[in-house]
Amino acid sequence: MKVDAAGHQGDIDENVQRMLAADHAGARLGIVVTQAAQGAAVAQLVVTEHMTNGIGVAQGGFVFALADQAFACAANSVAQRVATADASISFVAPAHPGDELEAVATVSYSDQKRVVVDVVVRSEDRVVALFKGTARRFRGPGAHNGSTRRNVSAM
Repeated sequence: MKVDAAGHQGDIDENVQRMLAADHAGARLGIVVTQAAQGAAVAQLVVTEHMTNGIGVAQGGFVFALADQAFACAANSVAQRVATADASISFVAPAHPGDELEAVATVSYSDQKRVVVDVVVRSEDRVVALFKGTARRFRGPGAHNGSTRRNVSAM
């Protein structure tokens, strides 16, 4: 298995490699992307004590972040400059400290403007969460999308 300079392993699309090189959040959380090419991606995270909530299980935001990272990698492996437009997650089972979570993402639909991705998060053979997200193309920072905005505070 190949490992790049950022610690990412496996077959990773060049566009995704550029995205990951600029991403500080995923690495800071301990998420490792092991594959991301041709509409599929795999990301992994080991749950630590610092990720648990008051009842001793992984706080859902960490599981969501893992799924979202896999989602972003799968989407950006088929389209350039896409970002999350919407996402939802169903937590099926808790994750505990020491669990090695793996998020497997698969593009289920794409067109000129959007990419839809399904993600399954597992700990070994146990499903922890089901995630579905839609990514949309964007023009970049400060780009105007043609919509008009009203100042609601002046109303």
